[in-house]
Parts: sequence; C-alpha cells; structure tokens
Amino acid sequence: MKRTGPLAKAVTALAVSALALTGCGGGDSAAADGDVELRFAWWGSDTRHQQTQKIIDAFEEENPGITVTGEYGDWSGYWDKLATQTASSDAPDVIQMEEKYIREYADNGALLDLSDVDVSEIDEGVVESGRTEEGLFGVATGVNIMALVANPALFEEAGVELPDDSTWTWQDYSDVAAQITENSDAYGASGPNEPAGFQIWLRQQGKEMTTPEGELGFEVADAAEYLELQKQLIEDGALPPASVLTEDQSPGPDQSLTGTNGAAMGMWWTNQLSALNAASGNDLLPLRFPSTDGAEGGAQLFQKSAMFMSGSARTEHPEEVKKFIDFMVNSEEAGLLNLADRGLPANQSVREAVLPELDEADTMAAEFIEEVQPELGDPLPIPPLGFSSLQEILYRYELDVAFDRASPQEAAERMISEMESAIS
Repeated sequence: MKRTGPLAKAVTALAVSALALTGCGGGDSAAADGDVELRFAWWGSDTRHQQTQKIIDAFEEENPGITVTGEYGDWSGYWDKLATQTASSDAPDVIQMEEKYIREYADNGALLDLSDVDVSEIDEGVVESGRTEEGLFGVATGVNIMALVANPALFEEAGVELPDDSTWTWQDYSDVAAQITENSDAYGASGPNEPAGFQIWLRQQGKEMTTPEGELGFEVADAAEYLELQKQLIEDGALPPASVLTEDQSPGPDQSLTGTNGAAMGMWWTNQLSALNAASGNDLLPLRFPSTDGAEGGAQLFQKSAMFMSGSARTEHPEEVKKFIDFMVNSEEAGLLNLADRGLPANQSVREAVLPELDEADTMAAEFIEEVQPELGDPLPIPPLGFSSLQEILYRYELDVAFDRASPQEAAERMISEMESAIS
C-alpha cells in the first residue's frame, strides 16, 4: 500500500540505514576531547525559541562539557526537514516529537529507547502515550486538551451571550456562531482543528478514529455524517465559506482567524491560549466542545501529551541525550523557564512549582484542564503507523465537500479508502 506521511520518502533509506544503527548509534558517550555537542530540533513560536534557548543555557551551565545547538522553525516545514535529515542519517540528537508521528519514527528504528529516563512523577497514562511495544520513544513535556476558544469581546460586539458549555449541542453551536456572523464583522467560528475535531465528534458517537489494533474505528456512514455537519455549518453561516476555510487550515495562532479577531470561536489546544491572547489583544476563554445530546460531560474531551522529547537512534551520545531530556522534563528550573508553552507540565512536582508563576491565560488553561478532568473519556489509543497522513486526507476531503466537488457520502467513501491505505 502507498504511504503518504512525511517519512514515506525516507522509508527505503531508513530500512537500509537501520542495518548500520548498531554500529553508528550508541557509540562513545563523550567525544575524544571530553566535549559533546548535541543538536536539538523543535518547532514553535518566537517565544518558544527564546524560552528554549534559556533552558539550553541553564543545562549547559549545569553540565559543562555538553553544548546544545538549536535547530528550530515553524510547524509547516518541520516534518519534511526532519524526514529528510532522518533519511540521510543526519537527524538531530534530540527531537521535539508529536504524537501522530511518534510510531512512524519509532517503528522505522529512528528513535532512541528512553526506558531508563525517570518518569516516576508523570501520570502513567501520559507516559504510555509515548510507548510502543518496543520501548519508550518519547517522554511527554506536558499535557493539554482541545478546547473551543471563545472571544468574549466579539460575542459582546455581536450582542450574543456566551453559551453554557456544559450542556450545549452542535445545533446550539451552529445557532450561536451564525448569529455572530450575521451581527458582526467576524465569522462565528473558524473551521475544525483536525484530526482532534473529528476524534472528539467520533467519541461522542462511542467510536474512535483508530483502534488499539491500528485500524480505523469508524465507518463510511460516520464520516459522511461528520462531513455533512461541516457542510451544514457553512451553509448556516456558522463557519466561513470554503475560500476562507482553505486559508485557515492549521495556521499558527498569529495568522489564524482566532488570533486576528476574524472568528469568535476556534478549536485550539489549551497550551496555545496565551499565544492567541497575545495575537488577538483580547482575553480569550476556553470552552468545552458541544456534544451530540447536550448531556453534562458529553463532550468526550481527551487529555493529550502536548508533545514529546525524543532522541535519535543514531546519536553518538545517547547518555547525554537522556540527560538533556531528563532536564527538560524533570527539572524545576527548566519548567519555570518553559512555563506552560509545551503544555501544563507532565511532571507533577514541576507542575506545582510552575502553577503560581503562570500568566492569566495559562492559569485559565490550567484551571480548565483541572475542571474537565472528571469528564474526560478514555485515553486515546496510540496512533498507528501512517497516522500522520490522516490529517491532510481529512482536511482535503472537508474542502472537497465545502467547494461542492463531492457530496459528503462520496467524500467519505474516498476518504476511508485513502485512510485505510495510509495505515494498513
């Protein structure tokens, strides 16, 4: 079957280079002259870059003889660059990793087993999100939850009251958003943040996007119903027209409709609230997702590892890599520098140290996470190999429906076929 993820073009090279992993990776833990240089790659905002450099400086001061060189950029180009580096045996020593890519890299032998990194103060479910059958390949930096972020200033401008997010339905969401679109210069809501939007909706139907066995957990009828919902939201005026949606699929906070006050509601991870506030100049508010039946706790939100620290299987300095990852995740010093930018800290002691230091937005996000804990559904299954391509497939077929290039039923049939090929 054809693969479509960012590592697809690198699979052959990885398969060949895997033969050399034993000889090239895990070599001498220090350079001959006693100095070690690690390369650390991450994506993020300018704020994250500045915070991360301060963390690197603190680590280097505590660990003389180890130098860490940063390689950073934005989300859009990060994964293509990492795939190319990995295929050419030039991956960074330390890699900021995302959940939907972790199995893709781990199963191709590209990641270092971190089973001996201390995770004793991290919730077991969060730890397991970075583990495959072969070992622990990512240590979570923090946790977050997908929320519907609302802009109270735009609600007030439109003369629309904020909803009771504990009991509202998708129809309520449509009605509220359509009123804002009609009564203001902003759209009521921006498009779905995928695949989390689809995952949450499926969980409200008692299903998952993928199963623990690595198969799709939904059928054509489910996908068609979801695509029909998105089409109806556009027709009702709750969402922007297709021409606007196509420009707002997975932008950064600064360029998004939410960040530019172009939409009164948007789907975002809780750790992005501070950046959205800064971009919009307004104090935004995280809300629960609407639910299918309006029952309390019916949103079926899930707690997600915000991101992981991983290591390259080909690093010549595995012990130093683990030491740096341990510092990033378990050090209060690093936590106080990073605050909630990489999620509410996963390490409980670090979290307790950080909470009093958070700004208003991050404090609100942390309180939201705590508030919805009793309502969360089961943890998500670890994404299967090829999961990283499902986002692009889903976005593409949503646009096909939005532009009337295909009916929801036609798009659902083609979408499922592509998704099955991607993860088979």
